[in-house]
Amino acid sequence: MIQLKVVYKENESIIEFGTENILIGKSNDAEIQIKGWLISQKHAMIKKLPAGYVIEDLDRGANGTYVNDSKVDIYGPLLEGDCIKIGKYKFTILETNEPFHHSNEQSEEFQNNIRDTQSFDNKEKSIQEEEPVVLTNVNKPIETNLTLFRDTKLELEKDMKLMKELHKKLVETMDLERNDISNMSDNELFETASTCLNKIIDNDLTINRTNIERIKKLVLNEAIGLGPLEQFLSDKSVSEIMVNSASEIYVEKRGKIFLSGAVFSSDQAVLDIIERIVSPIGRRIDESSPMVDARLKDGSRVNAVIPPLALKGPTITIRKFPEKRLTVQDLVDMNSLSADMAEFLESCVLHKRNVIISGGTGSGKTTLLNVLSNFIPNGERIITIEDAAELKLDHDHLISLESRPENAEGKGSVTIRDLVKNSLRMRPDRIVVGECRGAESLDMLQAMNTGHEGSLTTLHANTPRDALSRLETLILMAGMQLPLQAIREQIVSAIDIIVQQTRFACGTRKITHITEVTGIEGNTIQLQDIFKYNKSGYNDDGVIQGTFRSTETIPSFYQELIDSGSEINTDYFNL
Repeated sequence: MIQLKVVYKENESIIEFGTENILIGKSNDAEIQIKGWLISQKHAMIKKLPAGYVIEDLDRGANGTYVNDSKVDIYGPLLEGDCIKIGKYKFTILETNEPFHHSNEQSEEFQNNIRDTQSFDNKEKSIQEEEPVVLTNVNKPIETNLTLFRDTKLELEKDMKLMKELHKKLVETMDLERNDISNMSDNELFETASTCLNKIIDNDLTINRTNIERIKKLVLNEAIGLGPLEQFLSDKSVSEIMVNSASEIYVEKRGKIFLSGAVFSSDQAVLDIIERIVSPIGRRIDESSPMVDARLKDGSRVNAVIPPLALKGPTITIRKFPEKRLTVQDLVDMNSLSADMAEFLESCVLHKRNVIISGGTGSGKTTLLNVLSNFIPNGERIITIEDAAELKLDHDHLISLESRPENAEGKGSVTIRDLVKNSLRMRPDRIVVGECRGAESLDMLQAMNTGHEGSLTTLHANTPRDALSRLETLILMAGMQLPLQAIREQIVSAIDIIVQQTRFACGTRKITHITEVTGIEGNTIQLQDIFKYNKSGYNDDGVIQGTFRSTETIPSFYQELIDSGSEINTDYFNL
């Protein structure tokens, strides 16, 4: 038997093995599974030999395995106090139950296998690894950044089997008792289901009472709530939940993605929860329509895909809606933009400049759109148009429109483009479109060009220049066969400001460009940066560092505002 203490940053656990071979690496077959860019699938192996336990490096590359700060190929016998380092993981030998000591009497053959090379401290400085996704072991629990894994796979399987049985009996019991759950409040439904479940458990003496309270909670969550997702929805530090399959749930926490260790009892349980999410808002999902966009009661965005499109089983992606509605000051405090940039963007919205927010998935476009929309004066008539309503505006004169997918007969679809067209007949002062991703881009440009200044929307693109190229492509999707020159002239006439939002590898989100569209020269749209984020590197924690700077270029439309008598602050352009 060998006992080790495993340490990664704040995480520390004790594990022990009685097996002769202990594989360490990324592989799912590894007895000690660790993650990281520089970790191999089969990185190292602890073996039990007649002379004692030894560790063999299987990586054979530059990353290596270290014992007591020296790189090794094979090292042993391992003694109490020996320290093994692989990447940023540290394994300390606590006990081996082998009464061997390092001495000159160790076999010559064994000694010849020991390879010592350069110091680990020098090597460690050159290693830059990705934050580990998960550290698991099936024999002893190891505390990860997010969850505590079960003691053994066998015990987990037993729990899953019991959960399935209790879930099935609970549904049957509530059906037999003819409970009308449609008219129950959430609290009444929970009390009824909890009472039924307690009766089932009390009447069945064969049920194992070990961890029964935890299993009861999981069954109730799965039967009337959102199952194992409930714990993540209530965790304020979790920003995104990704269900890849019933047994594979990832979460994003503080900008990093982790395997949670939580599981559903079956694929059917995932399907039931998807149905529970989409039904109240009039959406549907089935084999004829296997994809759906929806939202939770708190406004969190939900996307679900089911078989036959999802090969591993039903998938759910939830972008959580923050409990506290962010303000521009919150973004400044989080260093997403500077105070000068915030003041400039507020001025753009107040003076009815047309703004496009550009960025990648998860970069914070919708959050920024919500913040900028709240700069619109309260007396103006605003129409918001979205696929799934997420924007939360504090305005009295507000109309929120939401698109609708087609029904089972393939009819009844109402697209974003239909809503944009219709909104022009609703006497809007401002039109706010959640995202332009198709032919509605042409209608949005037409609206901006025909008296609806100060409109806002978002677009998927990596740079301000890419945003214009993508906008051209989306307009061509409208099928109007417009010449490219005419499209570009429409864009220049309609768009005033492009705000580029970027999410960096460390998880932080920043506005990297505020760019003005100044005109067209030949076939090229002219842009000029007003503000930029200048990167200077990463700190010791891997967080991006840099500064927000004005380019000292005064926007061309500022002169119009000054001529009209508007009070405009230009101090941040005189650095």
